[in-house]
Amino acid sequence: MQHAAATKTLTVARQEQSLGAAGDLDFAIELLHKVKTGQAGPMLRLYRPAPTVAFGQRDANLSGFDAAAQACRGLGFEPLVRKAGGRAAAYHEGTLVVDHLEPSTDAIAGAKGRFSFFGELLAEALRNAGVDAAVGEIPGEYCPGEFSVHGKDPLDPERRIKLIGTAQRVVSGGWLFSSVIVVENSAPIRAVLEASYAALGLDWDPATAGAVNDLVPHLDVATIEASVLEIYARYARLSSADFASLRSQGLVNPTASRP
Repeated sequence: MQHAAATKTLTVARQEQSLGAAGDLDFAIELLHKVKTGQAGPMLRLYRPAPTVAFGQRDANLSGFDAAAQACRGLGFEPLVRKAGGRAAAYHEGTLVVDHLEPSTDAIAGAKGRFSFFGELLAEALRNAGVDAAVGEIPGEYCPGEFSVHGKDPLDPERRIKLIGTAQRVVSGGWLFSSVIVVENSAPIRAVLEASYAALGLDWDPATAGAVNDLVPHLDVATIEASVLEIYARYARLSSADFASLRSQGLVNPTASRP
């Protein structure tokens, strides 16, 4: 993809430890509040989350939801219900979460364009690291989305795996674009998704769930993070911030609920 010369600045904050499954999601909303009110500028927050299954609102209304939540706990994942749409998605310490937040006077107008632009930016980051990646939903994927990022198996080009799911929260004055990149240790994610979707009575193809290092074995989270930042540096000037300073005012407006 083509990038214009970087004219904006993004502050990069690396969160070294998870705040807990709900705490991680809640803090993203706190950051969005700070950005939209001018208490903080445009930023990237990078972290490796605790084992979590984030269910959509539609999932929570299904008769099998309680059984799905119980199955998650039995496999060591915390079940949460997010405010955004979509279906259940799972992640753990072998994934990289990238929260991109910016103020905007008309955040709604650019929502679909952001899905397309940042989906391609993240696909480029994976290609930069050696993964044959592209944007687009693949048949049978979990939490299906038009702008998911998938990778092709170099030994079997017909085999495609979902590697990145993206979600967006838009409010008056700003937006949060959150991406989950599954990099390592896909087996527990596939197992908890199989159990969850079975309990919910939803069809999908478990073969579509995997990780970056299922396709390119030597890649790890640190390498993918470096590649993401390298590509982001073409989009904006990057500066660093101490993550602890972002937490100084505490959490407000928590949104993630535990079933």
